Amino acid sequence: EPHEYFCKLPKGIEDRLVILPDPMLATGGSAIQAVQFIKDKGCNHIKFMCIIAAPEGLKALQKAHPDIDIYCGCLDEHLNEEAYIVPGLGDAGDRIFGTK
Repeated sequence: EPHEYFCKLPKGIEDRLVILPDPMLATGGSAIQAVQFIKDKGCNHIKFMCIIAAPEGLKALQKAHPDIDIYCGCLDEHLNEEAYIVPGLGDAGDRIFGTK
């Protein structure tokens, strides 16, 4: 479940290009909410960038926000039963913060 912890945006965000990075796009849930959050602040010039995506997440994000550009380094095969990208990289947060 996505949760907003902190938000500090520059003045005039509605007139700027926002590049929204996410290491991995799995189900698309957090990306969809993040894009909507930025749109709710008045910005409509958004580009989403990820390193790896699953087809399911990519389709969900495109369906929810067909007006944004999506850039993906690698499209993996699918999601497994736990909604992890296959073959994927494991949990990006665990890798970044060394929690596993």
